[in-house]
Amino acid sequence: MNDQLYTLKEAMIFSQRVAQLSKALWKAIEKDWQQWIKPYDLNINEHHILWISYHLKGASISDVAKFGVMHVSTAFNFSKKLEERGLLTFSKRDHDKRNTYIELTDAGKELLVEMMANYHKTPHSIIEGALPLKELYGRFPDFMEVMAVLRNIYGEDFIKIFETSFHNIDEHFDDSVALKDASE
Repeated sequence: MNDQLYTLKEAMIFSQRVAQLSKALWKAIEKDWQQWIKPYDLNINEHHILWISYHLKGASISDVAKFGVMHVSTAFNFSKKLEERGLLTFSKRDHDKRNTYIELTDAGKELLVEMMANYHKTPHSIIEGALPLKELYGRFPDFMEVMAVLRNIYGEDFIKIFETSFHNIDEHFDDSVALKDASE
């Protein structure tokens, strides 16, 4: 025990704190997310797949599963449902016949743009809960330490994709218009 950088008690308290806070945070996020996507007849997995597909532009099902933190079969099955609705297309690559790739259709892109434009039409307890901190510090809470933990769990690729998705929003989202054409 002397060689360890932490005690069993410290580890247990940390793990339980993270577990309890994560569960509470997830329940609030899940409720907000479901209310936002309900008018579009999507579930959270479907919306998450559309979101990831938009940002990864031609991702493999494996990439979607990895970044979406879901099993490959879950990513595939929900992607099939989205394909049936005309929101995604499946393809193979000449250089990679083993993997299946998905891309948003024009209808899928239009749906995401509409959803983002209507984001504020539903309540968001996470935003409301963070507003006092934004008012106090002039910004929403930072996640650097949490991201460092996730980098250690899921790897650098996960963090790169995570950051890319938010960079894309920053670059292409205009509050007054929704999304600009990604080609601009």
